[in-house]
Amino acid sequence: MRTHNQWITRAETEADIPAIRGIVLAAFDTPYEADLVDALRDDVSWIEGLSVVSVGANGSPVGHALLTRCHIGDTPALCLAPVSVLPEHQKTGAGSTAIRAALGAARELGEYYVTVLGHPAYYPRFGFGRASAHGIGVTLDVPDEAMMALTLDATRPLPSGTVRYAAPFGV
Repeated sequence: MRTHNQWITRAETEADIPAIRGIVLAAFDTPYEADLVDALRDDVSWIEGLSVVSVGANGSPVGHALLTRCHIGDTPALCLAPVSVLPEHQKTGAGSTAIRAALGAARELGEYYVTVLGHPAYYPRFGFGRASAHGIGVTLDVPDEAMMALTLDATRPLPSGTVRYAAPFGV
């Protein structure tokens, strides 16, 4: 368990699963992302300890960040998706805290590479940069600046290749 600002972070527990689903449903316009989290939980891409919640002083989860296995070419990597925060707690650091804790947990597990498809003004604060600058591509039609990657170990440069997502992503 880690504390950042007002938020405490920890790996999800089985008891958190309904709350996480509620967070993801509240954060997105459709149930796709919540269904994706449930499907990933049952997939081989799931890595114990890399589904992280931010909880308030009362212990209730308000934010969630998920890292699951993907590959860059043949190199194992992680995919950050989705990141969700209850609407009433957005812009309070709950999401950033969960992301930083998830990245820290990944580093502690000996993971090196993380990809994210997200807002190009948000994710660079965590060290993400344009994936294409490292020869990393995707089979999706997305804006180049939205596909980003990060190495968790400065001595290990990002590999090049096409990102292969876990089966539940459907791509």
